[in-house]
Amino acid sequence: MRPELIQASDLLRRNTPEAVEEALGLLQRTVYSFSMKVCGHPEDAEDTMQEVLYRSLNHLTKIQDPQALAVWLYTVTRNRCWRMRRKTASAPSRILSLDELMPDEAELGRLLQDAAAGPEGDLLHAEQNALLHQAVLRIPAPLRIVLVLHDMEELTTEQVAQILGLQTGTVRVRLHRARLAVRKEMSKTLNDASAQPSRNRPAQRKTPGSRSKDSQRPAECRELFAGLSEYLDGRIEPHTCEEMRTHIEACPACVAFLRDLRGAIDRCRALEVPCNPAVAPRLRSILTQEYLRLIGIPDAEKFSATL
Repeated sequence: MRPELIQASDLLRRNTPEAVEEALGLLQRTVYSFSMKVCGHPEDAEDTMQEVLYRSLNHLTKIQDPQALAVWLYTVTRNRCWRMRRKTASAPSRILSLDELMPDEAELGRLLQDAAAGPEGDLLHAEQNALLHQAVLRIPAPLRIVLVLHDMEELTTEQVAQILGLQTGTVRVRLHRARLAVRKEMSKTLNDASAQPSRNRPAQRKTPGSRSKDSQRPAECRELFAGLSEYLDGRIEPHTCEEMRTHIEACPACVAFLRDLRGAIDRCRALEVPCNPAVAPRLRSILTQEYLRLIGIPDAEKFSATL
């Protein structure tokens, strides 16, 4: 769970005007950032932030536990986003199979070259963040919401399952597919960017069926790829984990792919989408005044006049 929500919960319990204002500022940023990661439209995210926080004020006065606050806030925000979301033109019409999300021999070759060259590409960090956000928006919505809640908003599998009304096993399956999908989108984008100087180079044509042939990995590799999220998150039995580690250490292609997947997950966890500074302060002032009124602070109007 994001530390901002723990801090906001603690501030709300203090019931002082200054603490309430700070707490609502933290909740503003959380709701806006989550909405942008899911929907990708600033206007929709601002509308969602305003409506969700207005509707949540009375409920916030009763919540004492930060975990309950997180589940409530993400549930109402998710419902609002789902009603308002616009279909992303580049989002696929179907969820790719696990085999389609696995790298072919050509991509594994590039990953091995990248591993030899160094840990990061030539793109600037800020540019990578923008590309990552676009990659997240290009994966199917059922996968995207799980990825955002788990890896970006730092919720547990159980909390994500509660918010989305899913079984925990379903959450884990979708999370792994989402991680593979966003890694694939980022790999494609970064490869296209690095290939731009060689635009005049004749493109290699693939014969029909070559993609499926390239994708034929040894059975052990295919089985390992299917369980990488469980491996990375430490959710595998020790014996199985040791077997996977033994295979990975002996397979350079798996080492390169695991490193690339871990990098994609780390970038997702670090992605932040800041709220428009011209919008947030006035809304926070109005929300603070209303919250203080609900909890019976007598000088609420006086305090709001100083904001």
